[in-house]
Amino acid sequence: MNPAAFEPRNPDYAARTRESFERQAAMRTLGATLAQVLPGQVVITLPWSEPLTQQHGFLHAGMVATALDSACGYAGFTLMPAEAAVLTIEFKINLLAPAQGEHFRMVGTVIKPGRTVTVCEGQAWAIDGGQERLVATMGCTLMAVIGREHIQG
Repeated sequence: MNPAAFEPRNPDYAARTRESFERQAAMRTLGATLAQVLPGQVVITLPWSEPLTQQHGFLHAGMVATALDSACGYAGFTLMPAEAAVLTIEFKINLLAPAQGEHFRMVGTVIKPGRTVTVCEGQAWAIDGGQERLVATMGCTLMAVIGREHIQG
């Protein structure tokens, strides 16, 4: 599905997505940046950082999953109404190759938006010496949350 084909329910979707991302301490901890926000697609980038690696020096799979989950979550969030927040209700990750590179690009794309449930897919790319390599994919299911006092967009 082409993300450009999706019509956001909130005309302020990009600013709202960026504002929410800025509040996310986990992404700050990873050194992640919100690089692109389109209706139904988000790109998050992060640099390689030794504290985020496992014993072989690769970006830890948990870090890859965390960043991909956020990319998918924010992709879905771009299509939700202004009063909605987003929560992941399920994801599955396929680790295809060691996450080895100078930096990483996490792409979240909506496959099927819904009023309550949205389905997304994610791709994690390792970039090293100008070469990109797909290192992980994710299937992610999201829930729009409306009217919960402690869960805000």
